[in-house]
This record gives sequence, C-alpha cells and structure tokens, in this order.
Amino acid sequence: MVKLFLCLFSLVLLAACKLGPEYRRPSVEAPPDWRWKQAEPRDHVPRGEWWKVFNDPVLDQLQADAAAANQELKAAMARVEQARATARFNRSDFFPSLNGTATYARYRTSGNAPSPVPFPVPSFTQTTWQSPWDLTYEVDLWGKVRRGFEAAREQALGADAARQFVLLTVQSDVAVNYLSLQSTFAEIELLKKTIQIREEALEIFRQRLAVGLGTEFEIQRARVEVESAKADLAAAEQRRAELLNALALLCGKAPSQFTVAVNTGLARLPEIAPDLPSSLLERRPDVAQAERELAARNAQIGIARTAYFPSLRLTASGGVLSGEFTDLFDWESRIWSIGPSFSIPVFSGGRAKSNLQRAQAAYDEAVALYRQKILVAFREVEDSLAALNHLREQLRARTEAAGAASNAASLSFERYKAGAVNFLEIVDAEQARLANEVARVRVANEQRLATVRLIKALGGGWE
Repeated sequence: MVKLFLCLFSLVLLAACKLGPEYRRPSVEAPPDWRWKQAEPRDHVPRGEWWKVFNDPVLDQLQADAAAANQELKAAMARVEQARATARFNRSDFFPSLNGTATYARYRTSGNAPSPVPFPVPSFTQTTWQSPWDLTYEVDLWGKVRRGFEAAREQALGADAARQFVLLTVQSDVAVNYLSLQSTFAEIELLKKTIQIREEALEIFRQRLAVGLGTEFEIQRARVEVESAKADLAAAEQRRAELLNALALLCGKAPSQFTVAVNTGLARLPEIAPDLPSSLLERRPDVAQAERELAARNAQIGIARTAYFPSLRLTASGGVLSGEFTDLFDWESRIWSIGPSFSIPVFSGGRAKSNLQRAQAAYDEAVALYRQKILVAFREVEDSLAALNHLREQLRARTEAAGAASNAASLSFERYKAGAVNFLEIVDAEQARLANEVARVRVANEQRLATVRLIKALGGGWE
C-alpha cells in the first residue's frame, strides 16, 4: 500500500501542469527621440550617493541621518519584511504538512445505551493512550501553488521596489529642502544688506532735511522702503524655519532638537547629456514596482483558473494506540491509514467565473497603471531637461539684469546727491536692484532643484 501511494504521488507530481498565461511585458510607445528598448527592471542596481554631485559635506551628513532615522523608510522596510514573510508562507505549500498529537482519555459507557444486539451491553470504563501523526499534501496539479508563490514573490519584489522609491523620495526631498535652505540664507543675507543700505539712505535724507535741502516726503518714502525690506526679511526667515523643520522631519528628529550648519556657497551643477537612453528608466523603482505588481496580477489569473479543475489531496496517518501507557510503544500498538481524496467542482453559483473575471480585470488595471508610470517617467525627465535648458538662459539673463540694476541704483543715488534727479528715481532703482538680485538667487536655486528632479526622474544617479 505504501509503495502504491508513493508511485501515485510521483506520477501525479510529474504530470502536474501550470494554468494561466505566462507573463509577458506589455509594449510601451516611447518618444521617437529616445533610444528605446524593452526595459527590464533594474531596481536592484545600486544608485550610489548621487547627491555628492553637489560636493557639500553638510548635505552628505543630512542624507546619512535621513537614511538611518527616517520613519517612512522604516515603515517601508517593515512592509518589505511582511511581503517576504508572505512569500515564504506561500512557499510552504510546496511541502507536505505533518502534525503530531498526543492524547489521553478515560471514559465510561452507558449500560442503557441503545444496542443493535437483542441483549443489553453492560457499561465499562476504558482508558486510551494515543499518539497519531497526520500527513497531508495537496498535489499541485494545475499550478495553483506555483502561481501563488509566483504572485507572492513578485509582490515581495514590488514591496522592495516601493521601499527603494521611498528612499529615493526621501533623498531627493532632503536635497531639495537643503538647497532651498541655502537659497533662503542667500536671500536673507541680501535683504539684510538691502536694509542696511536703505537705513543709511534714510539717515542721509534726515540730514538733508535738517539743513533744509530735503523734504518730509523723502523721509517717509525711505521709511516705507526700509520697512518693506524688513517685511521681506521676516518672510524669508519664516521660510528658513519651515525648511529647517522639514529637514528635521526627514531626518527623524524633533525640530527643537535639530540644528544644521548650512554651507552658503552654491554648488556647481553637473553636466547632463540631453540624449538620454530610455534604459535609464529601468532604474526607476516606481516603474519596477508597477511591473512587479503586473506580474503578480498575471499569476493570480492562473490561480483563479484552477477553481474549474479537480483537486487531489494525499493523506496518511500513523501512530500508536493502547489502553495502557506501558504498552503504548509496543509493535502491536501501531495504527496507520493511507488514502487520497479527489475533489471535483460541480456547482459554485458562478463564484469561479466571477473570481476569474475579477483577476483578469485586475491585470488589465495593472497594465494601464504600468503604462501610465512609463508615460509619467518620460514626462518628468523631459520636464526636467526642459527646465534645465531654459533656466540656464534665465540665470544668464538674471545675472546680467542684477548687475545692471545694481549699477543703475548706485548711479541714481550719486545723481540724486548731485541734485540731477528726484527722489522717486532712487526708489525705482533700488526696487529694481532688489527684485533682480532676489530673482537671480531664486533662478539659481530652481536650476539646482531641476537637477535634483532630473536625477530622481532617472531613478537616482547615472553613468
């Protein structure tokens, strides 16, 4: 009997097939100017410390702090462990289940119990000792177990890709907030110098009024310019506080416990070739996650199809049974049973069909989301490249304008002291100077932020 059972098990195992479509990567229409190829996820490829292109030790330390203490990263890692544990749980279905128990029972029968014989059966008291072992195994005839493990494995890989995307997002957020903080510090320094210049001018106007050369209007208008610059300074200091709080959160610290010494020097921008191959998008963890989910949905179609087919379960039981504990492990106390069970689905009220339709619709949804991720990736790269291209020209023009506005403000003040122009010309020149200086600082920062966005759009770093 045991040999027959093993032969049946081996034949069924060898004949097992796997239902459902084999996974094929969906086609994607790429822009004609991209060197497109059918990409395969390379989210496992190390992205390197891409933020070091800015050559700032303070930013390097912030990235290290965020990687070690960011709570979203820790939550993402916990989700990866959950998905991996689920995959290991599904993998256990490949193996038989063996359970052992040990029972003791003492019972008394009734002397008045109904009996099939024409005479009463006297009651008796009985003791039993039993230790059975039960072995069960569901033969994977149609690939249900294999498809289940395939789906769980892809979802575990998808969870890890999601963790990589959270990591990339945290890294880019740290870089964006730190670079914006640098820009805000530059604005604050610019506004402080502006306030100092305007206060000096206000003092000159007061002295002119004291000797009868100026007017009260000039003094009041100069005070307006001073207070306006102070209001702009307060707004910039508020932005600085908010950026510091954002960095504290990213680094997993309370704002009151967070300090950072900002390097006020602006970093040199890395050169990025506009002719980028689409294979770079393989590094994007969100695209990889979408494809892992797509592969899992494909495997779930196979799981749903197995509901239409019979299932075979092999069971065996063995152990010892005795009325006395001392005889429990005698050879004559052994018990065993063996036998397969075959289950055939006959009627389920449309449950199997509905479940298959749901799995197919979920796959179609995953295909659409995967293609959407690809389109979003192309758009983000193109947006960043366009921003860098146009911001380069903007920065050149803003630098020229800021220099000219500064010269104009100096000339206007000298002409005013000489009596060649009125006071309003000084006001207009000072306003133009400050506006162009602030605009130059902000465009320079936007250029650096566009670089960070491009690096993130490419999945973090490139060669």
